[in-house]
Amino acid sequence: MAARMQTSVPELTDLASESEETLAMYGADPSSASFANNCLLARRLVERGTRFTMLVDGGWDLHGNIPRILPRKTEQIDQPLGALITDLDRRGLLDETLVVIASEFGRTPHCQGLDFSEYGRDHHSNAGPILLAGGGIKAGIRYGETDEWGWDVVENPVHVHDVQATILHQLGFDHEKLTWRHQGRDFRLTDVGGRVLHDILA
Repeated sequence: MAARMQTSVPELTDLASESEETLAMYGADPSSASFANNCLLARRLVERGTRFTMLVDGGWDLHGNIPRILPRKTEQIDQPLGALITDLDRRGLLDETLVVIASEFGRTPHCQGLDFSEYGRDHHSNAGPILLAGGGIKAGIRYGETDEWGWDVVENPVHVHDVQATILHQLGFDHEKLTWRHQGRDFRLTDVGGRVLHDILA
């Protein structure tokens, strides 16, 4: 396997072999590192049969300077993430590829800091968005709702264990049976909770 990786990786990572149209769609530039390049590389991995691909983009812990930093961060990810989903779909890969876009957890709707030109937002465990696309998830739906302040969930609350149970279900696993033994106890990723969100499944 190591030998096959050594021989296949140079071709895999050669983004210059992509069409100009595809590079423009992602906003990718083969000559410099970027999140856009990583999204395009993720598509290339998926179409070559890679089972799990994870992209990480740092710099989102915005306890300050939201007016300056957030527009720049969203500009860096919006186009390539949209391109990744579109590209997987047009290549017939989205139906069997589950795309999960999430952060560590939500952001409080309250302003953190007194200077509006440099304010931030603290962590918020009551509510936060996750986007699921493809992989047997219904398209174009919104599940769950917060109050008008974005403070608490008022409709269809979803625990992180529910998200994990649903992802595992779409991967063909029963989250209640997927366990590992540790110190005499069978542990689950979903602990003692978790439910599959059948309402969002296609």
